[in-house]
Amino acid sequence: MADQMAEKDFGGNLDALMVDKKDNVAVCLHDVGNGTQASVRLGKDNISITSKDDIPRGHKIAMRDIIKGEKIIKYGEVIGQATLDISKGQHVHVHNVTD
Repeated sequence: MADQMAEKDFGGNLDALMVDKKDNVAVCLHDVGNGTQASVRLGKDNISITSKDDIPRGHKIAMRDIIKGEKIIKYGEVIGQATLDISKGQHVHVHNVTD
């Protein structure tokens, strides 16, 4: 597994990953500070997004506005439901998502 991870080239200043075009969140690869212009990789594309919160490594950042009650999609799968309106760039975690 370590060899597989070593083969990945996340290229320079990559901050987060999206796996599927249906995803409305990306997973941060390291801590991302509030106001950071973050670079998110989706396939071969890089998407820029401004963080509106401090987001810890491994946590999710909203890639678009998500309306209360809308499904949270990560890795192309529904992983929860928004309990609040979530703005693009905000931290997505247990404080605003339920099962």
